Amino acid sequence: MAIVIVLGTQWGDEGKAKITDLLAESADVVVRCQGGCNAGHTVTHNGEVFKFHLIPSGMLYDNKHCIIGAGTVIDPAVLVREIEEIQAKGYKADGLRLSTRAHLTTPYQTALDKAQESKRDDKTKIGTTGRGIGPTYADKVGRRGLRIGDLYETEDILKQKIENFLQPKQAELAGVIDKAYEEQVTELMDFCRTYREKLKPYICDSVSTVHDHLGQNAQVLLEGAQGTFLDVDYGTYPYVTSSNTLASGLCTGAGLGPTQIDKVIGVTKAYTTRVGEGPFPTELKDSIGEHIGDVGQEFGTTTGRRRRCGWVDAVMLKYAARVNGLTGLAMTKLDVLDALAEVKICVAYRDKKSGEPLESFPSQLSSLDTIEPVYETLPGWQTSITDIRKEADLPQAAREFLTRLSALVGVPIDIISVGPERNQTMVLNHPIIGPQGCAMAVS
Repeated sequence: MAIVIVLGTQWGDEGKAKITDLLAESADVVVRCQGGCNAGHTVTHNGEVFKFHLIPSGMLYDNKHCIIGAGTVIDPAVLVREIEEIQAKGYKADGLRLSTRAHLTTPYQTALDKAQESKRDDKTKIGTTGRGIGPTYADKVGRRGLRIGDLYETEDILKQKIENFLQPKQAELAGVIDKAYEEQVTELMDFCRTYREKLKPYICDSVSTVHDHLGQNAQVLLEGAQGTFLDVDYGTYPYVTSSNTLASGLCTGAGLGPTQIDKVIGVTKAYTTRVGEGPFPTELKDSIGEHIGDVGQEFGTTTGRRRRCGWVDAVMLKYAARVNGLTGLAMTKLDVLDALAEVKICVAYRDKKSGEPLESFPSQLSSLDTIEPVYETLPGWQTSITDIRKEADLPQAAREFLTRLSALVGVPIDIISVGPERNQTMVLNHPIIGPQGCAMAVS
């Protein structure tokens, strides 16, 4: 039995879905732990691209148990659509389960999310996806949210919960929802009745379900959404998501204790990307940044927006290693750097005025306005690596890049991805079944 966490070490979009999908072959259970349909997980299987927002990435395997945990927020229309889409392509959803404790995202929260973002000026825009995630988590913390389990209450209790949900919102909804209060209640009652039946085959007590599997010595993967620097507490606040994206947050969302975790795999690209607003120390606003974005096809899975691109940042990754307790790194999109004559790693920051070094990621957003990255420049390999399947066959320059980054972060690189397909991967140290080769040790 092993419990392995897979999470992002940057601002999301690191390729977590591919790594989760790859490792799911050796797992019995995959648990999606937090976030909502603001997350976009892309999996390529047999040349076909799947884009999941709520369904766990292990869903493409037969006989896998995929659980959506209590820490998630669920737009039922999106979930039902994803279930129907995979079924239409010949995949089964029999193993899917949804926690009754997960919170429900309604059209009212989505409308509020879009309205709130539209009122912000350029200086205060968060870059929200407009999927209702922030308002749903706000209702959860405010103890007025609707949960999946509420769909199965009696009509009287459900109506009371809907009224408790709607009443505090009336001032906010004015000008956003053009319906009288009673009409709102009726509309949400109908909404709940519709999805009550559609979701019924999948609901469960996720805590009991996960622990029952563990009692049968199951191998369990916890799948994170977004990334470390979008964590509501430890990310680049306020340009963050509304959930805890760290390993500790995944434990909470899955109903597991931290002492039960065996491995924590942090996924990082060979460079850095970010969607939307917020600071980005290593951002490249030049032809190299455009090249990386074009070759890497850097467009948001959820929003479709072009991602901002920059060099890989070892300061960020070292911070991510600390706050998550990383045991290994999974490097994705190494092949995107194939054509570059040289590659850079940010090894530190320094104050723009004083030149004083700063080797840790600052806690205050304003500090990021006064620093600049310090780079080490390494030779590029300038040859295609997409067909390479052994770490020893990588060009010397590519291996030196990986070894140096591992040493700076203080975490071994266990997995190297050189393309979107499952087989375009080198697994040096499998977190579930053990070493496949020699992990790139920290030097």
